[in-house]
Amino acid sequence: MNDFSVHRIIGRGGFGEVYGCRKADTGKMYAMKCLDKKRIKMKQGETLALNERIMLSLVSTGQDCPFIVCMTYAFHTPDKLCFILDLMNGGDLHYHLSQHGVFNETEMKFYAAEVILGLEHMHRRYIVYRDLKPANILLDEHGHVRISDLGLACDFSKKKPHASVGTHGYMAPEVLSKGTAYDSSADWFSFGCMLYKLLKGHSPFRQHKTKDKHEIDRMTLTMNVELPDSFSKELKSLLEGLLQRDIDKRLGCKGQGSDEVKEHPFFAGIDWQQVYLQKYTPPLIPPRGEVNAADAFDIGSFDEEDTKGIKLTDADQELYKNFPLVISERWQNEVAETVFETVNFEADKTEHKKRAKQKKLYDIDEKGI
Repeated sequence: MNDFSVHRIIGRGGFGEVYGCRKADTGKMYAMKCLDKKRIKMKQGETLALNERIMLSLVSTGQDCPFIVCMTYAFHTPDKLCFILDLMNGGDLHYHLSQHGVFNETEMKFYAAEVILGLEHMHRRYIVYRDLKPANILLDEHGHVRISDLGLACDFSKKKPHASVGTHGYMAPEVLSKGTAYDSSADWFSFGCMLYKLLKGHSPFRQHKTKDKHEIDRMTLTMNVELPDSFSKELKSLLEGLLQRDIDKRLGCKGQGSDEVKEHPFFAGIDWQQVYLQKYTPPLIPPRGEVNAADAFDIGSFDEEDTKGIKLTDADQELYKNFPLVISERWQNEVAETVFETVNFEADKTEHKKRAKQKKLYDIDEKGI
């Protein structure tokens, strides 16, 4: 923990908080996600916490994906589990929906394209994300997006999951049907729900703003979504394909995965290599110098009284003995960036001195001294 200087809180989840932080030796800015071990024990969340560390290591190793919030370090203290992640200081799409209002088709298409490439990266590693929603799509300072929070992600390479997990209003029918095995198919249904939310401000299965989870689930399992006449025919076709209850008919689930979605007419004219290189101009540039998130007061903090009676035993700590991790490629990039910046700084300083000396000689010459 002493290797980092911790700044203000920027988010909070079920087990802990997220802070901005700076690596002491290189000056690199990161996000630090701290999970409280006592709170994890109280909620019996040990498996979830360890799974998040595994999923983050899978997506962060090898070729870096510019559309997923990746991890560089993981470590723990007697009280906390800490993930050091890419810092995304542009806020999330849920926050920007509340500030900006709904997005039009062109704006939504930009976010959809970048999210598709993030899902593609996971699915190629046999990871199903299981919690796709605007609140989990973070913006960087330039307005490009990354998928965050892999706490519910799952490896389906050896065995397909069957647990009903996720956020109501975004969960696929097969996820809601207890005991039914599924794979990356679930993410494409959630993707359709998320796109609808960006366009209309609510999930397609949350009619009349109901908060009744059972009613939302019932509609997900039975309701045929009626798409507004204001939607283009290409958009209607895309959403109808993604929101198919029958997996075999769902877009992205017919054997070609993300390519089926990328080749849909809605994305006609999109150069996917340019998307990967982040060459398209984002529709929304987060305000510079602002923390694009709720105020620290609104984010709140945990009541320590909740965990006052929870004791951490040696057996509890033993669970986390293999938790520490350094992603070597990302650490090397961090060091290389620091060296590059230092060399540039020294070069700029030398050039500044040279110009100052030349100006002084010029002034002397002009005065005839």
